[in-house]
Amino acid sequence: MTSEPAIGSTVAEGGLPYGVFSRPAERRRVGVRVADSVLDIAAVARAVGSRDTEIFEQPSINALMALGPDRWPGIHAWVRAVVADLERERRLDEYTIPLDQVALHLPFDVGDYVDFYASEYHATNVGKIFRPDSPGLPTSWKHLPIGYHGRAGTVVVSGTDVVRPHGQRRGFSGEPDFGPTAKLDIECEVGFVVGQPSQLGQPVPISAARQYIFGVVLLNDWSARDIQAFEYVPLGPFLGKSFATSVSAWVVPLEALASAEIALPRQDPPVQAYLAGDRSEVFGLDLRLRIEVNGHVVSEPHYRDMYWSPSQMLAHMTVNGASLRVGDLFASGTVSGPSRDSLGSLLELTWNGTSPLSFPDGDTREFLTDGDLVTLSGWAPGVAGGLVRLGEVGGRVIGTDTGRNEPDKA
Repeated sequence: MTSEPAIGSTVAEGGLPYGVFSRPAERRRVGVRVADSVLDIAAVARAVGSRDTEIFEQPSINALMALGPDRWPGIHAWVRAVVADLERERRLDEYTIPLDQVALHLPFDVGDYVDFYASEYHATNVGKIFRPDSPGLPTSWKHLPIGYHGRAGTVVVSGTDVVRPHGQRRGFSGEPDFGPTAKLDIECEVGFVVGQPSQLGQPVPISAARQYIFGVVLLNDWSARDIQAFEYVPLGPFLGKSFATSVSAWVVPLEALASAEIALPRQDPPVQAYLAGDRSEVFGLDLRLRIEVNGHVVSEPHYRDMYWSPSQMLAHMTVNGASLRVGDLFASGTVSGPSRDSLGSLLELTWNGTSPLSFPDGDTREFLTDGDLVTLSGWAPGVAGGLVRLGEVGGRVIGTDTGRNEPDKA
């Protein structure tokens, strides 16, 4: 497994992601992550008499995002300047709180949630596993970003326990039975947060995608593979996916990932005109991701291997006239690469349980068991040789008879 490069010389070089935090007996408010602390940006804004103080005092970043793309660069620049000034004056401690002293909450109010299927490697692997007698990729896969509408109400913040779901599966006799999933899985994904609404009936063109994508989160779309396999034909995922989707407590502004933008892999055949654009419009991202199960690194997917651009996903999501709302979330689908150590799900890593993972402590896994802790983390190249850390997303699997931990309710 690879190691991360060193962090840049100043904290202001990082992505300075936005989140929402609180301390006991205090209201939730917007914060900015600085290393292993949260900057109380509302307190800073009050101290300097900022016109945006009320925006930072909100219990989500939706109001901040709703300021619109004309204001986002100025807000980001002001935050960077604040952090740099406080660091230079050695006053950061006056406005920062260690992360272990705060509760972190879902950073944005989720509008709609759409999950895509943008990795050719993942889509091909899943096709081979679930449809061994058919072509790996569906006929339409290279013509459009395939996706489905998920359940926004079950998007939860990192640290929330995941209850093992129940549903119908194919039994040993071939007949359906009902019970807890025996194939609970993870999906290492990248999520994109929409910060501007669009009008019903008005598609968002590729050229305007950056005006709508506010930021990026890491995302784990938990999956019950046996429930999914029994239900997904003919209409696709439903109960096998809708029980929980975990996101990071931190939203990294898309602007902060400028140094990580790269060209997409070649798309062949050529795409329809509404999905086409130059490199600045149809872009990939060099995000290095990591999956850990109970502290053991099991894979390190690279987002640069994805076939479809986030701008293409957004354009396709709205091409029929569907509207956007502030706080809408769309995800990339599982990030997988060409090698075993770059696969983004246990379904692929164990080839549907036929080749179990072995951990250094002698333990093995086909799929997740109760008590397992899954953590996704990642980083991207930043300015001046530094890096931008993506907020980690973690969750522990529990049985239905266990008390659930919900940090977002703290």
